[in-house]
Amino acid sequence: MMWFRKYLKRAVASALVSAALCAVVPVIPAHAVDAARIDDLFARLAQANGGEASRIEDEIALEFARSGSDAMDLLLERGRDALAAGDFKAAIGHFTALIDHAPDFAEGYNGRATAYYMAGLYGPSMQDIGTVLTFEPRHFGALSGLALILEQTGAEPKALEVLYTIRTLHPHMGGLSERIARLELKLEGMTL
Repeated sequence: MMWFRKYLKRAVASALVSAALCAVVPVIPAHAVDAARIDDLFARLAQANGGEASRIEDEIALEFARSGSDAMDLLLERGRDALAAGDFKAAIGHFTALIDHAPDFAEGYNGRATAYYMAGLYGPSMQDIGTVLTFEPRHFGALSGLALILEQTGAEPKALEVLYTIRTLHPHMGGLSERIARLELKLEGMTL
């Protein structure tokens, strides 16, 4: 009977600590993107000229990077810094931590997809790209990465379809016209 009382005291104490933490620790918003603003930016992007398109692209990237939490923003920044330094293992670690703490934040998956790609891990990269596109099907950065992997794995026709999708979203994306022209020429040569 004594062991049961000790167990009960521990269980109650644990429950009280958990309840206190829930009351003190704020719930982290899954994603702080303003959906109406994003919709407006994408509508403007599809109609923009080159210079304006670049500015709107930057605004969209800033919106996508809003996690709603300083701690999550720090993990995103650390992951991006590790990527820039070429430390793909550390980048994957930071982005994985971000995903663990904010599983509805698409940029965590997008960053990790890039790190996986840079590390030569196409399968995990494709999986994360799929998650990003589930959250935001217009994510032209993730679509661009998808097209790149499809092209490098011999699925050029599918890569070209993805590039056409990007063109409807972001006609002036840097390098897009050249990528489309190169693939069209390659595929045209294959059918001759």
